[in-house]
Amino acid sequence: MATRLEVFENAIRETNASVTVATPETIDEILSKVITLPAVGAPLPFDDVSLERVSPSIDTRPTRIQLLEAETGVTGATLGIASYGSVVLRATGDVDELAALFPERHVVLVRECDVVDDMVTAFDELAPIVESDGADVIVATGPSATADMGALVHGVHGPTEVHVVIVATDDGGIEEDATDDPEGRH
Repeated sequence: MATRLEVFENAIRETNASVTVATPETIDEILSKVITLPAVGAPLPFDDVSLERVSPSIDTRPTRIQLLEAETGVTGATLGIASYGSVVLRATGDVDELAALFPERHVVLVRECDVVDDMVTAFDELAPIVESDGADVIVATGPSATADMGALVHGVHGPTEVHVVIVATDDGGIEEDATDDPEGRH
């Protein structure tokens, strides 16, 4: 039986995105490899990872021009949804959404302990957040793709590349069995 982390990684790859697992010790090196400058980013919602530490040239308060010229946008995810390979981004009305949508490459960090099995569990986890502060969330799955004009086209409504960095945590919660569904979907 696959672990939640294995299901998540496989589902991410099925969306034509790439994925790397990092530890607090390797995160700086990994991010320096997957981020192409110029880059913009949103302040990360994690205590142990800081964009300023990784690269002071990642602007977390970008101008409109910097957003349009950025090659990479870096954000943190509130949750990862294993069965879909999706990440949940908070829509704050600030840099988060813009950094995820405008640049050609979106690098998104999600903590291992924040990966849940399926969409039902994700909604259960998100309900208190949405109810308490009225926040909106975005469920993003892989690079932008649309077929609304006929043929499938990538990158029209968002990034053409997505790289998910799973930040390993010490709680061990990710190693439990993810699902009984052999397809890994619910």
